[in-house]
Amino acid sequence: MSKSNQEISRETFDHLVELAALELGQEESEYLHTQLNNQLSAVHVLETIDIADDVPPASHGVPYTAQNSPELRKDEWDACPNSDAILEQAPVVDDGYIIVPDIPHTTLE
Repeated sequence: MSKSNQEISRETFDHLVELAALELGQEESEYLHTQLNNQLSAVHVLETIDIADDVPPASHGVPYTAQNSPELRKDEWDACPNSDAILEQAPVVDDGYIIVPDIPHTTLE
């Protein structure tokens, strides 16, 4: 795909990178920009496939119906026989619950 035919402009791509708070080097940025445009090009090729109006949209190629789908299993609670041994391995426990640290984040400007 030539640069003049790309769907995502460099300006739009750079804006999306900023919104996503990504730190990309010049080589990574160029590669990702090119790959995204290649994927859009592939989507446009798929859009050219003629499909009859009576074909319903599907999220996959196999229509799963009650006749060809397995019966859902029942949810059954199975208590852990040695939960104390598992809790002993956790660095911080409070009243039987494993305490995990906060997920670090930054505020976007």
